[in-house]
Amino acid sequence: MNYILFDGPSRNALLPFTFTRPVADILIGIMTIRQKWEMHLGSTTTTLTEDYLSEKFPMVELEVNVMINASYLPNAVLVEMVSNLEPNQAIFKGDEVIAFYTTEEQEEVDFDCYEILEYNEDCLTVQNTWDIFSKNDAAIREDFEYLTEDRKSQPIPKSVNVIAPENIFIEEGAKLEFVTLNASTGPIYIGKDAEIMEGSVIRGPFALCENAQVKMASKVYGATTVGPFSRIGGEVNNSVLFGYSNKGHDGFLGNSVLGEWCNIGADSNNSNLKNNYEEVKLWSYETEGFAKTGLQFCGLMMGDHSKCGINTMFNTGTVVGVSANIFGSGFPRNFVPSFSWGGASGFATYITKKAFETARLVMSRRNVDFDEREAAILEHVFEETKKWRKE
Repeated sequence: MNYILFDGPSRNALLPFTFTRPVADILIGIMTIRQKWEMHLGSTTTTLTEDYLSEKFPMVELEVNVMINASYLPNAVLVEMVSNLEPNQAIFKGDEVIAFYTTEEQEEVDFDCYEILEYNEDCLTVQNTWDIFSKNDAAIREDFEYLTEDRKSQPIPKSVNVIAPENIFIEEGAKLEFVTLNASTGPIYIGKDAEIMEGSVIRGPFALCENAQVKMASKVYGATTVGPFSRIGGEVNNSVLFGYSNKGHDGFLGNSVLGEWCNIGADSNNSNLKNNYEEVKLWSYETEGFAKTGLQFCGLMMGDHSKCGINTMFNTGTVVGVSANIFGSGFPRNFVPSFSWGGASGFATYITKKAFETARLVMSRRNVDFDEREAAILEHVFEETKKWRKE
């Protein structure tokens, strides 16, 4: 069967992260949503997403296909239902479609003509940006159980101070000495060729993905995920970093999500709790206003390629778009549009020529090409987000 992950109605609620990727490629837990589905289904997937992303994330359509709403994370019950779908069947949870069987001849899908299969079990979903960190605890636990089943961890080095070693899994090539791992509060997964430097103290649930790094004497609280080739240092609490991002120095990052190719300057901090303890509101790209999150703790949402200088301070519930460059004293406002250059004293437009020069340098340091495809995506984001910048 040919499986296609589609963005679904939550795509705009997941901006700025979905400016540069389909919903399926959001990292939560130990893997992206796509990686989870592919492992559970035993099959590759392609993507139905925005047109400007389709060259990088193409859709392969065959004679028969199963379309899957990428906001839904797989579990055993749901995967079995999806695997057994037959022509003119669709799986719904309430009013929302999870998956359906279709053919390449179908130009439109009329669910009134489908047999509706109700999915009534609990299921993890990613439908808002804050879900990525607030549901990361459950996602790490699910991924840990799936990835480590019937497998044996590499031995825990003797110098490691460990609590609940049965909840720790270390992949081949990982390096860690003279660190403290407390897995009594949740599992700890250390990926292939990852490194935890000496003096670090980590409390689960925690996921350190392939080739990621924890710098010396870091303090990490669950539920935190450090994506492939990313680095963290200082104090981190309940945050998710996608791949190739750096928060390598002292300073606090809490209840936050960083996209790819982000950099947090030394001694930068974000607030994750308002002084009056009220519910946090976040900028919504859908309503172009601030929306309630239902959360008391909510920090920084930073899109791909955005960066901040040393000693940057972020207010509770700050949203930073794609390719923003933030610096200077004081608190910048809690919505920073994409391609903004400046800080609390004001912003100018970060022109694409300069932004692309930086992106090319940053990516080349990790042996990744900034090619025409990447440039075209960012050019589109620049134009799409122009209305929020003060030109």
